[in-house]
Amino acid sequence: MPIRIGYFPHNNSLFVLRHRGIVERTLPDVEWVDLRALPAAAPVDVKTALPSLHSDWLFTEGGYDVIGTGFTPPVTALANDRDIVYLGISGPRIENGRLVAKAGSGIDTVADLKGKRVGIAHGSWQTTLLLFALDRAGLGWADIEPVDTDVNGGAALIDGDLDAWVGAYPGLAAIEAVAQLHTLVDTESVFSHPSLWFTRRDFAENNREALQTIVAALQESDAWIIENPRAAAQYFVDDIVARGGAADLDAWESALRGRPFGVHPVSDAFLDEQQRAADLLAANGLAPKSIPVRDAVLPWIGEFVASTRSAPVAG
Repeated sequence: MPIRIGYFPHNNSLFVLRHRGIVERTLPDVEWVDLRALPAAAPVDVKTALPSLHSDWLFTEGGYDVIGTGFTPPVTALANDRDIVYLGISGPRIENGRLVAKAGSGIDTVADLKGKRVGIAHGSWQTTLLLFALDRAGLGWADIEPVDTDVNGGAALIDGDLDAWVGAYPGLAAIEAVAQLHTLVDTESVFSHPSLWFTRRDFAENNREALQTIVAALQESDAWIIENPRAAAQYFVDDIVARGGAADLDAWESALRGRPFGVHPVSDAFLDEQQRAADLLAANGLAPKSIPVRDAVLPWIGEFVASTRSAPVAG
């Protein structure tokens, strides 16, 4: 059976790794599964549920064995009784985006969002950022009108169809170029917002060597991104153009330069953030229950990830 790795552009590390041929040196029968090519899941009510496609495909025929996402999907998986385990996390991505409104709109603080339309890529890290920010302001999910915009809510904010938006680079840069924005909350003041990778527990336990190969390949590829951000950015631009879109190479290079690369073991601080997200998602009716996130930690994985960080990385 081939080892199946899921990828899509929002996890920058796996997207670049897909193009580098590093895993294939050790796992020649690896199968890369583009999440965007899989059947779309039915939409969920943004007020009462979370999309779960990232974890569902770990357990579905034709899916994958390993995936990398943002902050929220593993919490969603655990709340839905998916038996996943964490592989590792990136460093904090605190410069990646923030919650904004148009300058002069009268929305000056998060507390002003009560009853307002807020755009997010629902189910991603953006859901967690918004929920954390609302909780800190004494508000809950029911106090706003959340709108699932995927990652493209900037135009709706400018047009007045949204009152606020969680934007991320490079898309946020395009909106900054044409509109004056007011930051309601930055990422750094709310949570660490790492990328992360996870898998099924049974896959981890039965395929240790393959999993170690994938983690080591991520470390090598991420080191290459740090040294070659423009070449890495070209992969994203080429993909967008091939799909009929337009992309700015300079903007993508700038976005990649502002992001941390490299895989770290999961930390207590990260797990505390995940637990807080799990508790708040359940308390606000977005997840069926809260779960102890530390049940998804396998110590040997953390030990191996730590060893790859101290070992020399090939260029």
